[in-house]
Amino acid sequence: MTQDSPKDGENRKPEEMDLDELREEIRTIDQELVELIAQRTYVADTIAAVKDERDLPTTDEKQEEQVMERAGENAAQFDLDPNLVKATFRMLIELNKVHQRENR
Repeated sequence: MTQDSPKDGENRKPEEMDLDELREEIRTIDQELVELIAQRTYVADTIAAVKDERDLPTTDEKQEEQVMERAGENAAQFDLDPNLVKATFRMLIELNKVHQRENR
C-alpha cells in the first residue's frame, strides 16, 4: 500500500464497516508483515555471511543508527509515532543480531 492509497473502509463511517471484513484485512496485513520480516531476515543473514567472510563484527552501530533514523522518518510520512516504529525496528535488529550470533 502506498502512502496515498486509500485503505478499505477509509471513506466509510464506523457503523457502515463490517467487523469480519476488517478483521480479514488485518489478517492479510499480518501475513504480509510476516513475509516482509522473513525477507528482511534473509537479507540480514546474507549480510552476516558477508561480514563473516570479511572478518567483520556482527554489530555495526553506525548502520543501526541509520536504520533507526530512516524508521523515524518513514513513520512521520505516515503520521505514526516515530518512537513506536523505532522500537519495532530495534526489536527486529536485535532479533537479527541474536540469529546472526547463533549461526556464526
